[in-house]
Amino acid sequence: MEFAELIKTSKVDHVVLSRPFLQPVKGTLCITSHHLLLSSRAGEQEELWLLIRNIDAIEKSVQNLSGYQSNELVNRESGDRFAGSSGIITVKCKDLCVMYLEIPGMEECLNIARSIEALSSLESTSHMYPFFYRPKTLNLQEGWDVFTPEEQFTQLSLHTDNWRLSYVNKDYAVCTSYPDALIVHTSVDDEALKAVARFRQSGRFPVLSYYHKTNGMVIMRSSQPLTGANGKRCKEDESFLAAVLQADKEGYIIDTRSIQAAHQAKVKGGGFESKANYQNWKRLHRPIDRGRVLQESLSKLVDACNDQSNSIDRWLSKLEASKWLSHVKTILTTACLAAQCVDREEASVLIHGSEGRDTTLQLTSLAQIILDPDCRTISGFQALIEREWLQAGHSFQLRCVSSAYSHAKPRQEAPVFLIFLDCCWQMSCQFPCSFQFNEPFLIALFEHAYASCFGTFLCNNEKERFILNVKDQTISIWAWMNSLSERKRYVNPLYERNNLTIWPSVAPQTLQLWQGLFLRWNQSPERQHEAWEQINHIMEQSRRKSNPTNTGRCVPMEDYCGN
Repeated sequence: MEFAELIKTSKVDHVVLSRPFLQPVKGTLCITSHHLLLSSRAGEQEELWLLIRNIDAIEKSVQNLSGYQSNELVNRESGDRFAGSSGIITVKCKDLCVMYLEIPGMEECLNIARSIEALSSLESTSHMYPFFYRPKTLNLQEGWDVFTPEEQFTQLSLHTDNWRLSYVNKDYAVCTSYPDALIVHTSVDDEALKAVARFRQSGRFPVLSYYHKTNGMVIMRSSQPLTGANGKRCKEDESFLAAVLQADKEGYIIDTRSIQAAHQAKVKGGGFESKANYQNWKRLHRPIDRGRVLQESLSKLVDACNDQSNSIDRWLSKLEASKWLSHVKTILTTACLAAQCVDREEASVLIHGSEGRDTTLQLTSLAQIILDPDCRTISGFQALIEREWLQAGHSFQLRCVSSAYSHAKPRQEAPVFLIFLDCCWQMSCQFPCSFQFNEPFLIALFEHAYASCFGTFLCNNEKERFILNVKDQTISIWAWMNSLSERKRYVNPLYERNNLTIWPSVAPQTLQLWQGLFLRWNQSPERQHEAWEQINHIMEQSRRKSNPTNTGRCVPMEDYCGN
């Protein structure tokens, strides 16, 4: 397929671009295989460089931005305007920005719209921009092997010998959504693991997510057992979970489905662990919404944020009706429960729903942030994303194919990763000195999960990335984020390492709308930027006073990055 075949009109002059809090710009609009470019006449500088993959939806109109019918058309030779027609394309982006392109000539407008629609809906992963992006400052090999299961196991082996690294899934033979290396209990050999995989949906047998150094308790994740309506059993699965428990200790199985949903799953061949067969394991049902419910919640929230005509009462009503903060509360509450089981109850935890690739990963990740101070550093959080989302098989490409504006009916789209980032932001607000990374760091991860020039969030699992040779043909986002010039943008100047467990509040008055994300295109960020610049200045002065030997020279990044 040639990209040129999809571009009906590649260049239009005298296009007017309007964006929030910026002056309208008139220039030449160009469409390439992956970008919308607009150059103004002032020095021919790029005023817009928009990745087409970032476009969620477009709307066409014959009205200009003032709301009246436009009756002008540009003479291509003279540049003068004369009676005719023009069109406006409203571009709604996955990062929630909305911009307007006023294009002279309805034919050009329609051709531009058709080109955008065709290019933004390409399904072939190998045609996406990361396979064509080649920055001079980054190389293809950098960043891909920073956070590997082998490295995780090396760190784990310093504290316990009860777990081992298994390659039973080599060539993705046992589970297509797991990586080839996994940490499992030493008492279970690879043949037993294969039996357990056959008993768990999609082969996702229990694997280690987190080891709590304080008391040796663990958090594991898996998919649901395939007990079915007849109560099928698997001795290897039962022995596996029994071996995980220390003597005289109990464990908790946190099922992210309701009791009713879990029973309904048995009719379809799924099910849950029975108390009789899994002794010393107590099952807790904590239903968490997913799928279409979350997608519709996000759409309602963004609609409320974009409606500037609302009174305060109507705004609060629409915010509550979206139920977004209710979802945030439910997820944070359940993550706190998992962390409490490990830290306070001294019990190991197994978390799963049905497939264990959405709500399960939200809980295992958030529980680790609560328990482990390393996960609150920039590198530690990147490692967490790598092992608990990317390597664990979260379907980024399916879940993030559209954002809040898409006109297509939700299929498998859901803001699972976004609401996880929102929960992280909530905790960072409550513990502003305990997180090394800042809000722009979380926003950058949100943006790149939905549309990126890097290959990290491509595909749905490690097997798909291996088949497409993603690691050899695209740039890793970690290489870019960890470059010195970029990394310093994500450092929280208030950070001071806190080795204690943090317990976020889920009281209604403590949970806030993430304004920096959901309202960033509706309110000017100028004052907030000024405030953070002042905070950075004050903290820099404080560091220099506390360390006089550094006066007159730059403070090394490692002095305040916690590395």
